[in-house]
Order: sequence, then C-alpha cells, then structure tokens
Amino acid sequence: MAEDLRARGDEALATLLRARPDLLSPVPNDLTQLATRAATRASVVRALERLDRFTLQTAEALAVMPAGGAYSVLRALMTGDAADKATAAALPHAVESLRAQGLVWGGEDRLRLVRTARDLLAPSASVPSPTGLGPSVAEATSGMSPARLQEILADAGLPATHDPMSAVAALADLFSDRKRMKKLLATAPDGATGALGKLAWGPPYGEVGDAIAPVRAATATTPVQWLLARGLLLPAGQHNVVLPREAALHLRAGRAHRTVEPAPPAVTPVEHSPQAVDGTAAGQAFNAVRTVEELLKAWETGGPPVMRAGGVSVRDLKRVATTLDVSETMAAFWLELAYAAGLLASDGELDEAYAPTPASDDWLRLPAQDRWTALAAAWLSATRTAGLVGSRDSKGRALSALGPELDRSLAPEVRRRVLELLAALPEGASAAPAELLDRLRWDRPLRGGSGTDALRAELLRWTVSEAELLGLTGRGALAGHARALVEPAPTVPRRRTSANANVNANVNVNVNVNVNAALNAATNAATTPAEAAAAAAAAASRLAPLLPEPLNHVLLQADLTAVAPGPLEAPLAEMIGVLADIESKGGATVYRFTPESVRRALDAGRTAADLHAFLAEHSRTSVPQPLSYLIDDVARRHGRLRVGAASAYLRCDDDALLSELLADRRASGLGLRRLAPTVLAAQSAPETLLERLRAMGFAPAAESAEGDVVITRADAVRTPRRAAPTPVTDGPPVPDGTLLGAAVKAIRAGDRASTAVHRESVPAPAARGGLPRTAAAETLATMQAAVLTGDSLWIGYVNADGAASQRVIGPVRVEGGFVTAYDHTADEVRTFALHRITGVSELADDPA
Repeated sequence: MAEDLRARGDEALATLLRARPDLLSPVPNDLTQLATRAATRASVVRALERLDRFTLQTAEALAVMPAGGAYSVLRALMTGDAADKATAAALPHAVESLRAQGLVWGGEDRLRLVRTARDLLAPSASVPSPTGLGPSVAEATSGMSPARLQEILADAGLPATHDPMSAVAALADLFSDRKRMKKLLATAPDGATGALGKLAWGPPYGEVGDAIAPVRAATATTPVQWLLARGLLLPAGQHNVVLPREAALHLRAGRAHRTVEPAPPAVTPVEHSPQAVDGTAAGQAFNAVRTVEELLKAWETGGPPVMRAGGVSVRDLKRVATTLDVSETMAAFWLELAYAAGLLASDGELDEAYAPTPASDDWLRLPAQDRWTALAAAWLSATRTAGLVGSRDSKGRALSALGPELDRSLAPEVRRRVLELLAALPEGASAAPAELLDRLRWDRPLRGGSGTDALRAELLRWTVSEAELLGLTGRGALAGHARALVEPAPTVPRRRTSANANVNANVNVNVNVNVNAALNAATNAATTPAEAAAAAAAAASRLAPLLPEPLNHVLLQADLTAVAPGPLEAPLAEMIGVLADIESKGGATVYRFTPESVRRALDAGRTAADLHAFLAEHSRTSVPQPLSYLIDDVARRHGRLRVGAASAYLRCDDDALLSELLADRRASGLGLRRLAPTVLAAQSAPETLLERLRAMGFAPAAESAEGDVVITRADAVRTPRRAAPTPVTDGPPVPDGTLLGAAVKAIRAGDRASTAVHRESVPAPAARGGLPRTAAAETLATMQAAVLTGDSLWIGYVNADGAASQRVIGPVRVEGGFVTAYDHTADEVRTFALHRITGVSELADDPA
C-alpha cells in the first residue's frame, strides 16, 4: 500500500488526508508510516462509518472475494448474472472513492481491500458478514481429514485428487460453475433446495437435530444428509451446518447483496413560492434575534443560579418560558442557542449564576442581520442538543438546559446534511422529513448502529423544527439568505488510474453519486476564518433587505398605551422599556404606562421635563393629556419623602405629611419615630422602607449620605470573558488547504529521505533504513566536497533530545563545527552540528 501511495500525486494524498483527518495526528514521517496508520483499526472503523451505502456494499463485496482479485470479479459480485447496468455504471466511482480514502489499493487486475477492513467486513463464525454470506469452501473445510474430502469429491461426481488443497479447489470450482451446479441440484431430493434456500441470503448457519456424522451418498436418507454428502452443506459444529460461500453465490445468481442501492433514495421536492419562503424565513430570523435580545435583557441584572449538577432548574426554565412567552421546549432551545453563541455563561463566582457575557454587548451593537448570522453559525456547528432537555441519561437522571451530557457529536453532521439536501432542491422547495431520513440513512448506513439510528431520527426532527424557528427555512424550504451558510464543500479533482480509466472507457457512467460527492458527504467542508466570514457576510447581505427597518417613533394612545408598529431603534427601545411595561408582543408591540413604570423612569435619573420631551420627540401622535397628567402627578410626589441609612430615616419639608404617616396603622411595623419636625427615624432597612411606603401609595426617593437623590437603576451584570463552548466532535477537524499542502510536502520530504539510495562504496555501510556510520574526519571531508560539487548527502543526525533521524541535505557551507545545508526532509535551510552527525553517505541518485 505504501508503494501505491508513492505512485499517487500530491492532490490524491491531500484528498486522502482530507477524507481521513485522523491520519494527520501527528503528521506521518513518511508514506510507509502513513500507510501503516491508515490500516489501524480505529482509523479504518472511522473511515467505514463515513461511507455511503453503495460504497460500503462495494467494500463488503471486496471483503468476500479473494484477496487481490480482478475488477471483473467484483463487478460480477455486485451486478450478478443479470449484469445490472445501473450498478455496473456506479461501481467504478465507488471503487475510486474507496481508493481515494485509502481503503483499497492496487490496479484493475489486483484490487486489495486493506487487511483491517477485510477483517471487519469478512464473515466469521462469531460476526456474520453484512452480505449474509458464510465462509468459503477452503475456510469451512479447514481441519477436515483428507479422506473425508475425497469422499465428498466422489459423491459430488468429481475425480479424486492427490492432496487436500486440490480437492478443496475442485469442490470450489464445481460450486462456482453455474451449469454443473444446476445439473447437480437437479438430482437433489425433495426438500434439499428448500433447505439451501433458507440459508442462501443468510444467516448461512443452520441447526440440525441429530449429531452430524460423516455420511456417504449411498446411505443418505434425508435432504440434509444428501447435501452433506456432496459438500453443499458442511459441518460447523456437532449440531450445526454452514452453507459454503461459493454455493450460496450460485443460489443468489452470483450477487453478493440481495438489494444493491447504487443511487441514493429520491427526495421529492414540494414547490413553494421562493418569495413566500424568504419572507417567512426572514420574519422568523427577526423573531429569533428579538427573542435572544429579550433573554439577555431578562438576565441582565443576574440570571438564575447554577445547579450543583450544572444547568438551570426546572423552575427557572419555566420562568424563562414565561418571560419569552414560549413553551419550555422552545425556551430550552433559545437558552442553548445563546450559550452556544457565547452570549450567556456562568459567572464563576462562589454562588455561581448565569449572566450575559461581555461578548453579548458587542453582539447587541451589531445590525440585526449580523446578529442573526452569528446565531445561525453557532447553531450549525454546536454539538449541544436542546431537544434532549427533559429526557433522562443512562443513569436515570434528568437532563437540564445548559447542563452537562447534552453534547451529541452527530448533531452538526445531521444539521448540515439536512440543509445541504434542501439546498440541492429547486429554490423554494421543501421535502418530506421521512425522505430526508431515508437519504441520511443511505449516506451513513454504519452510523445507525447501537441505537444511533433512533438518535439520528430525533436529530432530524429537531433540525427541521429548529431551522424553522431560527429562520434558516421557511415553510420547510431553505431560504435564500441561508444558502450562503450551507454552500457545499469544494470538489476535489478525481484521480484516475490507468486501470480505472480502462473500466470507465467501457462503462457509461451516468449516476448521481460520484467520487467528489462521496468524499464531500464523508467530511464537512473545511473553511478558513476568512471563508467563514465571507459566507456570513453574504448571508447577512441577502437577509438585510428582507428585515424591517428599525423605527424611531411610537404611537401614543389615550388609554395610556403606546404602540410600536415595528422594531424600534436600540436607544428608543431601551428608554421606552424603562418608561412603560410591555403589554403584548407581535408584529406591533403594545406598551402600557403605569405609575410604577413612570416612577421607574424617575428612579433612573430622568425628570418630568425629560419624559415630556422624550415622548414629544418620538411620538407620531400628540401626547395624550392623561399621560401628561400621569407623569406630572407621579413626578410631583416623587422624592417628597427621602429615605436614608440611619437604619433608615425619612425627611420631608411637609411636617403634616410626616404626621399623617405616623398616624397610619399600615406603618406600625416600620418602627417610625419623629426626630425633628421634618425628620422621622425608622428601624427598618432603607430598601424595606422604600418598598413598604410605595405599597402604601407614597412615592419616596432614596437619598445618599450627601443628601442627593440616589439613582436606583440596577447595574447590568456581566460574566468575566468567556469563550463559546467548544463542540465535542468524534474526531479531529478537517484540515484546511494550507495545512494539507504543508503536510503533503512534509510527508513527501520525509519519504524521500527514508527511501534515498546511498552508494555501497561507503566503508561499513549501514543497513537500509538504519543510520549511516562514518568517522568524524571522513564526515567532514565528505561535507566539504559536497559544498564544492553541490551534491546532496544522506546523513544520520541525533538532536539535543537524543532522538535519531535520517535526512537528505544539500550542504551550502561548513565552518565553526556547523554545517549549513538545505534539508530536503523539512524543505528548508537548517544548521547542523557536526558532532551530532553519526555518518554520511553519498546518494546513488542525487535527489537535487
């Protein structure tokens, strides 16, 4: 396989490393190490899990055919005796996809599946093959006595042979010959072909009642005995028989699979108006931004505490749902979305609580379309799954919003793949979730094992719902502004060997799946930060014209309400939110003015004049008289009473008002007493005193030690700087183009050094693959000569850590005990200490 990789171009190596990024951790020293790592069990399992159904079926067929078999044998296994044209047309692409991912190597005459993949997919007594085929005749008869083999040959009508190997080969040839097998089965007794039919498509093992003993054709009395005598069934235990693979293939008409799926299931588009889809999605996108803004505002003065096990409690989740006017399931989604975007986090204090992060302030200052792209990008890459909130883990513990155990590595793959499938449909077209699920199962058949298929179905359902909530889709169809975020991965040019070129020349390839599509489906697109920023900018530019323009005015009503006919500009929305309470939300928001809300604005440092001027400036209608009276009345009473810390005291210029307060029974619990005609002392804390007086209908104002009015607006709470949670993936990320190019260059250079041929004339030459050994004087002389001639040398080098390596260098200068040379291994100029060079050898073929 290493030699096969050496014959490939740099582009093919980059394709392999892109499809299997785990091979780059760390970067292999040379191609031999890359080939070894590509054959490890963990890496092969991960690669097989990312194959589509037809490519996986091709790998399964390769696992049951003889190692190093020809392409024609594989084609016969996949197409059967009927030679299915669609399968034959798709097969070259499947083989090339396996080759590009390092699972198959060799030419058309000798296709080889890597040994680890063969071990995983080939049938065994403990693990059946996905094809349903059993062991070959050679495998099923291993350990059988030579005499018994000759008896089976004789009963099957075959001539005797001189050794067991030729006997097994003769029996396998018989079972593989359609005409002779048909003639043999024509003589079978009733029930024999039925018994074979039960085992033909798997499982290939059957159980018999009596213990199996060697039987001859002359003494066979039952159909099973007749089959055992002729080797059509072979013993697999005291009471078990097995159908040999060659015989099963005859019964299957040569097919390795009962059903071959060369093309993915169709996804039927359901047409909608693109304009209606974009409009609906834009409305949902704007609502998503406003909902997250409202959530951040609700937690601005401090969010709920973090539970001991992590996350928010059920009670706090219900409060969030009430605040946002959504269901608890949707509230969990918005919480997880804000958390994934890095807008919410725990503050890390001793009494840990949730609060907005400093990044939320930056996010709030962005235009609405940029805020949306940040949310959408965070959702696409997040592995945290809000749909799991409320369910239970393996230990029976309930999963809470923002808590642990919500990461599912499959989530980003399902989200992106669903949106890519929608993007492949005509603009404005949606698809049935059941068809999308069938397509996902075809794309990743092995990802459905061990209960993952049920999770994948749930993830699909959550993806469809959440994409609609977030405004990526409208009416189930992908919106135009979302397409920029879901661009397919850049295609990789397909490498063709001469063998595959010959195959493709004889086959009309007209299928929906090609090598690039398979590789792009196997890995997510690797994008650089610049590419991600460009995609976000493109999405924002498409969304911006669809969003409503922020308004700088409201409509004041005579019933002490104000109507915002659309989204308000940030300063206006903030001020009106302090001055009035939200009564209803929707396309138009209704605010209601109350004495408490007006007092809240006065407590925030505003004066009555400020409020009148603000309303007059931002109202398209005249300020109603009842609202003016309300502001003046509250302002007139606001601050007449002054509360300070003494435990607390009250100060008022109107001594009659203080006398009235002392006589009021509702104030009996405050411990009031007169200190002066205009001053009362209280035993209650200032905060309690303020609250009780306001409940009695007064409008006191807090006072500082200097006698100034204290602005009681709560300060916004922010966490320390927090990074957004890192997605928990099931493997290393796909490398970008720069890293791939550097890795391929390093692997090539290392391979060049490890395979360099040195001259045998060097004294005491080292064995191939070892370090060269020469005396110090000879090393220096050879180096100086190479500087003059410009030749490259093969050296052994031990670094400061004691690690030995071999390199190919081109010496440039030798002085002061150091050699300055171009290191072909690292592809850069380096300096080497002469005393660390173990030896030097000239190259037979100068790589320079």
